Amino acid sequence: MRQSFRLVVQYAVENVLSVELPTRSQLRRWVKLTLEQEAEVVIRFVTVAEGRGLNRRYRGKDYATNVLTFVYDDTDPLSGDIVLCVPVINQEARQQHKSLTAHCAHLVIHGILHLQGYDHVEDDEAMLMESRETAILARLGIQDPYAEFPSLMTD
Repeated sequence: MRQSFRLVVQYAVENVLSVELPTRSQLRRWVKLTLEQEAEVVIRFVTVAEGRGLNRRYRGKDYATNVLTFVYDDTDPLSGDIVLCVPVINQEARQQHKSLTAHCAHLVIHGILHLQGYDHVEDDEAMLMESRETAILARLGIQDPYAEFPSLMTD
């Protein structure tokens, strides 16, 4: 059964880096492949300052991380925000020798899975979540991000 969803994309960065961020069309494809239920999703690309501020305010961690997922409980349909910190993900992509698009796809998929209740705190949960991520990425022709860098997620 095809899941319907509403997607809002916000590019809250102005010339942070001279990088090509994913298009709305690419983001829709990644979300569509990952969602298992009806949802309303905002994907927001942010600066280090905004990413750090959100991470500090909501998680008590004083640094900008690659991706943050905010789930709005008790909503029907499922609703939440995925926040991607552009300078962090760009630096990670370079360090991991992968394209920014491939890294963004992974982080969007990761965030959408978190939105739906997946987690990676316990080993068995992490294995389930990572296997879903790698299967979806494989459908996109993107290599397993955990093969070379097993501890990628900083959230």
